[in-house]
Amino acid sequence: MICELCFHHCDLSERQIGLCRARAWRGGAVVPLNYGKVTSLALDPIEKKPLRRFRPGSVILSVGSFGCNLRCPFCQNYEISMSGEKKHETAELSPEALADKALELRPYGNIGVAYTYNEPLIGYEYVQDCAALVHERGMVNVLVTNGTIEEAPWRELLPLIDAANIDLKGFTPEWYKRLGGDLETVKRSISLAAERCHVEVTTLLVPGENDSAEEVTALAQWLASVDRNIPLHLSRFFPRYRMIDRPPTSVERVYRLADVAREHLSFVYAGNC
Repeated sequence: MICELCFHHCDLSERQIGLCRARAWRGGAVVPLNYGKVTSLALDPIEKKPLRRFRPGSVILSVGSFGCNLRCPFCQNYEISMSGEKKHETAELSPEALADKALELRPYGNIGVAYTYNEPLIGYEYVQDCAALVHERGMVNVLVTNGTIEEAPWRELLPLIDAANIDLKGFTPEWYKRLGGDLETVKRSISLAAERCHVEVTTLLVPGENDSAEEVTALAQWLASVDRNIPLHLSRFFPRYRMIDRPPTSVERVYRLADVAREHLSFVYAGNC
């Protein structure tokens, strides 16, 4: 049985789990093992997603599960993104319960639900079910994702998404291959999302890997070809997980590369500085 959610197309035998550690073949179908299994739940500022030009000053109920379909050695949330069903404590939270919780928090300024922390799209069915109920309650859906999803399910989900922050982890196929990803897939996801909802993009600048002025120029030029008003967040790398062999990105370099990107984009933000 082939899982057709992302480009990995894991070929699964009965009870085998895919690369993402969250999807498996059970009883003749590919099912999400993380459906309704929550590892993280918090009321966050919208700017933390990060979204700077979507409902600024608001807060949003943020939910995460486990698993990811990339293998970034610098992952900041590796405890949940790189874990599977048996390796992390979870709480059961149905789509109805999550949507009701979001509505309950509206008096505290909550505007909806953000699917984040791990890679939410590997729990595609849960996000889709929750997002429909959140919209029914008159609230918004925000997605924080690596954008590694096939075109058909992405197009199906987008009408339920009001805003997305999509990671563009660099701008070379070689770097994406090292991360277990595919650059063209993410570019397609950004382009399609920009047609349907508010989109912002985040790039983590890893010293010696994707932080050259040439690469940031190419990235910014491509993003401007989609829409020069898409906000770009350039973030500092900090040693983490399996990449502790280099120092954090210098603040000076982040600001300099932000200036490079501003030659092509209207809104560029230097993060974690």
